[in-house]
Amino acid sequence: MNDETPSNRPTASIFDAGLFVHTAPFMGVANDYDLTDCRLAILGIPYDWGVHPVRIGSRLGPAAIREQSALVRPYQPPLADYDPRQRLGVVDCGDARVTPSRIDESFEAIEAAMLRILECGARPLTMGGDGMVSLPQLRALHKHHPDLVALHFDAHTDTAPTVGQHKYTTGTTFTRAAEEGVVDAQNSIHIGPRGSIPMQGIFEHTREQGYELITGGELMEQGIPAMLKHVHARLGGRPVQLVWDMDVFDPSCAPGVCTPTWGGLTAREGLALLQGLAGLDFVGFDVNTVSPPHDVGGMTAFLAATVMRECMVLACHALGLHEG
Repeated sequence: MNDETPSNRPTASIFDAGLFVHTAPFMGVANDYDLTDCRLAILGIPYDWGVHPVRIGSRLGPAAIREQSALVRPYQPPLADYDPRQRLGVVDCGDARVTPSRIDESFEAIEAAMLRILECGARPLTMGGDGMVSLPQLRALHKHHPDLVALHFDAHTDTAPTVGQHKYTTGTTFTRAAEEGVVDAQNSIHIGPRGSIPMQGIFEHTREQGYELITGGELMEQGIPAMLKHVHARLGGRPVQLVWDMDVFDPSCAPGVCTPTWGGLTAREGLALLQGLAGLDFVGFDVNTVSPPHDVGGMTAFLAATVMRECMVLACHALGLHEG
């Protein structure tokens, strides 16, 4: 656990606004660049690769999630009958200055924004954006946590070797992360992949990179309590980046995603999984792949905002701020 307090953090706590784009705040929190008293900072990443054959739109995800966050209330008895925004001093820093489809410059902007948050002693809670935004986040986190592990919930492993001639795509994120050494792949876990995929041998390739893979079918067969016990045993005591792709949910409750896949988690199951992760040392949170043009009544964005609130509670547990 990080015992750093606001009083002994680095002095570089006032942000350079040039790294960020001002936005409406998430759940009405402070909308600022000053993280002096902040333990958890929100960052929007309005980026998508822009070449999906039928679905482009997750660049609009952060705006939609912020809008739907007005429906998320702070208290949740009996699990968390406190306001995590207050305990964490949550600040919404706005959006990283990215340009959809421009990989190199956008990755640099994401990493720079993440590093600024980390240097101020806060933990980042991001909202994408497609699955490509995870890689520059991992690069930044690894600079502060060399033994970083990833806990990735997704309908897909995002661990393809390449897609066509493209090194960086939504499908290659965790292959590149393993190659670059920005995560400890041997102790990182993918949970939930299922359904049809466009390339043969992806699950085998994922395991060849060192990752543990628990498929959606295996998750349902093991059950949530057994899976949570396993995750805590594997990842306890390690700095963990939670990567939560919204298509791990079934399209019946999260239709507005880039690549919907039937047979996923219900909202109840997904939120129970999140709540059961309390106690792990989460150093960052990455909620991605909301695609508002394909949503229905904002329900996916609303669910994503709810996931983010659960992440705030996980941060309170990680920092020892959950008691009382």
